[in-house]
Amino acid sequence: MKFIITAQPGPDSTVPAPDAPFDEAQFTTYMKFNEDMYQAGVLVAAEGLNPAFKTARVVARGGKRAVLDGPFAETKELIGGFYIVEVESLDEAIAWALKCPTGLGFDDVLEIRALTGEADLPPALVELIRNAAPTWSQSFTK
Repeated sequence: MKFIITAQPGPDSTVPAPDAPFDEAQFTTYMKFNEDMYQAGVLVAAEGLNPAFKTARVVARGGKRAVLDGPFAETKELIGGFYIVEVESLDEAIAWALKCPTGLGFDDVLEIRALTGEADLPPALVELIRNAAPTWSQSFTK
């Protein structure tokens, strides 16, 4: 099963100022955690999200699309980054999340959600996916 683990500030967290000193030791702890997950064969992807970067949304209404410029979330709602892990169960995803370091100000709350997989869909829908996207579906239906 694949899960996405997102990191965001807790309700009482203070997000560090953009000019706050860089904590090399804390960053190294995160990278070692990433390495541990990679070595264990469970890490599919891990990225931080740049809170200072300009954002955009594409909104579809009535068959028309519009681009809205951000930012959209309040600081307390920012997502600092994510991990995508492939593990046997929610319990295993939780076990990895419990090992995750914290302390960069965007990671006091880790939320774990299951990603939709082939087993979650009716066989007829899986067949439609294979027919419509034969190359991509190989990664989805493995």
